[in-house]
Amino acid sequence: MRLSRRALLAATTAAASFPSAAAASERHKPLRTGFERLAADGYAQLSGRRVGIVTNPTGVTRDVRHIVDVMHADKRVNLGAVFGPEHGFRGTAQAGGSEGRYDDPATGLPVYDTYLKSGQPLADIFTASGVDTIVFDIQDAGARFYTYIWTLYDCMEAAQLAGKRFVVLDRPNPVTGRSAQGPVLHKEFATFVGRQPISQAHGMTAAELARLFNGEFLTTPVPLQTVRMTGWKRSEFYDAWGLPWVPPSPNMPTPETALVYAGTCLFEGTNLSEGRGTTRPFELLGAEGIDRRWAEAAGELGLPGVHFREAYFAPTFSKFQGKTVGGVQIHVHDRAAYDPVRTGIALLVTAKKVWSGFSWRSDNWIDKLTGSTRVRTMIDAGASADEVVADWQQELSVFRRTRREYLLYT
Repeated sequence: MRLSRRALLAATTAAASFPSAAAASERHKPLRTGFERLAADGYAQLSGRRVGIVTNPTGVTRDVRHIVDVMHADKRVNLGAVFGPEHGFRGTAQAGGSEGRYDDPATGLPVYDTYLKSGQPLADIFTASGVDTIVFDIQDAGARFYTYIWTLYDCMEAAQLAGKRFVVLDRPNPVTGRSAQGPVLHKEFATFVGRQPISQAHGMTAAELARLFNGEFLTTPVPLQTVRMTGWKRSEFYDAWGLPWVPPSPNMPTPETALVYAGTCLFEGTNLSEGRGTTRPFELLGAEGIDRRWAEAAGELGLPGVHFREAYFAPTFSKFQGKTVGGVQIHVHDRAAYDPVRTGIALLVTAKKVWSGFSWRSDNWIDKLTGSTRVRTMIDAGASADEVVADWQQELSVFRRTRREYLLYT
């Protein structure tokens, strides 16, 4: 059953995507996003459809016009609704917030809130909107706990329940698609920061993840179309493509933030600041009582591609608001060699060793972020960073083999 289902899904996606011959002929052209290809094709895949789009401020053209504004003004597209994720369609909400239901002042379109909605309630929203095709176009950050990929999953599931078509407009993984890294989520720890068993840094694009979700995790696959990019290479970082960077969330201001995020977001599960409320979130980490010894301990590990600087900062909100704290700033000097997940684990291990005040959040949020209890319990037991990383290699190898079947780019 699994083999036939995968074969069916592969055939369906291949038919729905742009032809491989066309992709090959454009191999040496500059990168074109899924939206750019959709528009260049005259929105043919949306012809005769009433469309709703799941997007946020990152859904922009190369000249930073929002695609909702572009599509709404184009008579070839019947755009009927917008669906906003965490932080909202126009991006006015902080972490853990959304914009609610309203009519967009610029277009008059109804905007529906998808944040923390899933299953039949979300399907009911799609039905009430009156659309028959759901389009997804959001810039991801490459980490399992970045919630937009689970908005993608939830919307795919809800679209299937509501009998809607689903179209994914692809964008680059900003930290490359070279490989998957980190522990794989255990199903009993599933939350909105990890619905399904994928690795902490997945190394996939949104379209590839959609194919994976459809083939491995959805009980009944949704009718799925993917509009692939052309010109994207898995080994390249975001700044190689000349695309504008629009912060996908308030605390993801630059591509450099995304580079470290898959590792240092783990500090959300501790009593240390992860740098929220500074100009360098997830690059600055610290707490009251930490001094130069943490940067020294981390530096002694000789981790590839990264230096650690003793740093002091005063967050303007979130943990330690208005207080001066000590810690480290991460300086990545070789992106190709840098491993964000291993670095994040090493920083947890060394912080616990040098600072007596270290503690996990009382709700064990770290287990939701890492996908099991093992990282927390191993560090508490005195394991080294290398021992912690070695512990997840077998499950990671299994995920990598599964992942390979759904990749669209070389």
